[in-house]
Amino acid sequence: MITLLPPESFKTIPWKNGLGYTTELAISEGGNLDAFDWRLSIASVENDGDFSNFSGYQRNLVLIEGNGLILDHRNGEVDKLTQSLDIARFDGASKTHGTLVKGGIKDFNIMTNQTSFTPDVNGYIEQQHLSIDLLAGNLLFAYSLTDEMIVNTSNNEHYTAPVGHLIKISTMNETLGSDQITIALSGENMIVIQLKLK
Repeated sequence: MITLLPPESFKTIPWKNGLGYTTELAISEGGNLDAFDWRLSIASVENDGDFSNFSGYQRNLVLIEGNGLILDHRNGEVDKLTQSLDIARFDGASKTHGTLVKGGIKDFNIMTNQTSFTPDVNGYIEQQHLSIDLLAGNLLFAYSLTDEMIVNTSNNEHYTAPVGHLIKISTMNETLGSDQITIALSGENMIVIQLKLK
């Protein structure tokens, strides 16, 4: 149920609009850039420009490095990401334009098919000890920018994740004693993602 994904398993994938590259950390089984249920990636942005069209998908974008990024969705909504782990949540069909604040940045992207999953994305700068109830059929991911993370489950699983590794906890094909399990997660500078099955 717990999978530890090391950096060696990540893939370099061209952006959909061909203007850059992204590091794909994980994608739903059988998924590709044109069709997937969920996808996690890290992108380096060195220039101002338009975002790829991901109509039908929800996007959560987290600033993880650099001085900031301003996202103009050209529908009256603007997101200003200026602090580490600031999050923008927007429709993948938006005609979003990104403007760098001062120099290049890196962002962590969570994309979900709007008919498959509801994403819940949070960033934690300070040291945290989280208790998360994960329902059957759902997914949990955790990634730390600076420190190792420790995870325990009510099914007596225990893992320590080094910096740069992605924790994936899935109940998709599990036979649970109840309709949920409890996850204890400790760390700091973390991005924690729950994907709730619709």
